[in-house]
Amino acid sequence: MFSRLFFLIVFVMLSFSVTATAQQQRFDSAEATDPNKLKWMQGFPPPADKIITHPESDFFSFPKLRWTVCHIRELLPTTLVSRGLSAPAPLPEKLDSEIDNITFKRLDNHRELTWKQSLTENYTDGILILHKGVIVYEEYAGCLNEERKHAAMSMTKSLTGLLAEILVAEGTLNAQATVASIVPELAESAFADATVRQVMDMTTGLDYSENYEDPNADIWIYSAASNPLPKPDTYTGPVGYYEYLQTVKKAGEHGKAFGYKTINSDVLGWIIARVSGSSVAQLLSAKIWKNIGAEQDAYMTIDSKGTPFAGGGLSAGLRDMARVGQLMLNEGTLNNERLFPQSVVEQIRKGGDKTAFSQANYRYLEGASYRSMWWVLHNKHQAFAARGVHGQTIYVDPTADMVIVRFASHPLAKNTHTDPTSLPAYQAVAEYLLSCCGKHQANVDAH
Repeated sequence: MFSRLFFLIVFVMLSFSVTATAQQQRFDSAEATDPNKLKWMQGFPPPADKIITHPESDFFSFPKLRWTVCHIRELLPTTLVSRGLSAPAPLPEKLDSEIDNITFKRLDNHRELTWKQSLTENYTDGILILHKGVIVYEEYAGCLNEERKHAAMSMTKSLTGLLAEILVAEGTLNAQATVASIVPELAESAFADATVRQVMDMTTGLDYSENYEDPNADIWIYSAASNPLPKPDTYTGPVGYYEYLQTVKKAGEHGKAFGYKTINSDVLGWIIARVSGSSVAQLLSAKIWKNIGAEQDAYMTIDSKGTPFAGGGLSAGLRDMARVGQLMLNEGTLNNERLFPQSVVEQIRKGGDKTAFSQANYRYLEGASYRSMWWVLHNKHQAFAARGVHGQTIYVDPTADMVIVRFASHPLAKNTHTDPTSLPAYQAVAEYLLSCCGKHQANVDAH
């Protein structure tokens, strides 16, 4: 029970594999599992069978997860990502109802869907499309509305990677430095002789398993260490992210193959904190959130020592994540201000080592790569994305001048369950916006 509780707490934020049994399950529809319809946590107090909180450890099981993704800070300790005290910068809006009728074919079975149908098929909680800096589509469902925040899951990694690239561009961080030269506490770990760039691109050689079907996998030890709740007297393992990271052993050479392992993000978070003198949450506030005209503060989960979860702890509003996407599309400028050098986004967009990435065998990402914790598709529109489990996405399409942000609560974690629908849907919207671009011309110089 103890290990299972740890797993479920960390599961909220990590990109997990699912078991064969789970893959074979059929789940109730998005409409049937709407948390408002199911009346989770409604009442004073809620009925016993509608409560999602501690000490129960299944708050991230489906369909409860459809409530949980909007209520992380009610379950786990968090730290603020402040937007500051200035007024938010408005996003211009010109909604286009025709987007609902755009059609495309799934990548797996070639079944035709409309954009509107794809939203419910992927258990979408909120989605927003910016074209030329203008909101042309915005919808909310499930637990989410324009006032609430949603778990970003592993999109957090991309913001951690962005902060690292900013520090590199500013001369604060050397991407070719070894990890141990910056964080001596990791001198005896697998990360010691890895370069910062190898950590940023997840080409480290680590003896670390995220196989959740194996009860002895390293992820269970990591989960136990990072759990912020009180540990039993019998617990003797590492406490917190930093202590666990010092125990990771090496397997193979760094720089040879891409391996998606969340612990890379937490090492990068430690590196960022050490060179900047600020936590990831503080730096995200100072470099991004206070400067994008955000409407809401964001927040990040923390371990028992107050360390923000750099690999997946962010929760934020949909529109503010869209502002981040627009900032990336504009290569560092927003609201007529330059927030970081253009070279930051140029570094990300050029992508990582395709040969190293191909060894991971992502079925729907052939020809893609990974750079600074962003997924670079190398498709005909040169799109790149932040991605997280259960369907989270910031999708940036420079060719179509488009940003799509989606929050979702798909029953299955892996993006292989949503990519067959999402990737062609995003491309179809991009093609539509390109074909009718004159329809959405607006003076968006301030954006």
